Amino acid sequence: MAHFAKLDENNIVTEVLVVDNKNILETDGKESEHKGKVFLEELFGDATWVQTSYNDKFRKQFAGIGFSYDKTNDVFIRAQPFLSWSLDSNFNWQPPIPYPTDGQNYEWNDKKLTWDLYTKP
Repeated sequence: MAHFAKLDENNIVTEVLVVDNKNILETDGKESEHKGKVFLEELFGDATWVQTSYNDKFRKQFAGIGFSYDKTNDVFIRAQPFLSWSLDSNFNWQPPIPYPTDGQNYEWNDKKLTWDLYTKP
């Protein structure tokens, strides 16, 4: 099975679909992203489809709804979790202050730009 992410005009993932291997395999048995795109366009009309890897073997990580696709670097990037976080060179979001390493559970407070000790509601 292969997975394909549908992108909107801003390269944001709007859905992820599974395509049976019989619809993407070449005669030599190798997967063809192009065949998968053609198959999906025949089913759903003109759209932008990009293959994504369920086990993160390519394009950094498995695409999810709300992820963006960076065509230049050929990676899927999670949605920014907080306005204060920045993207690092590995396309991971990083907080302005590292997560505490004292073994306790914290949650990010974007208003105060701090890690607050997590308390059950």
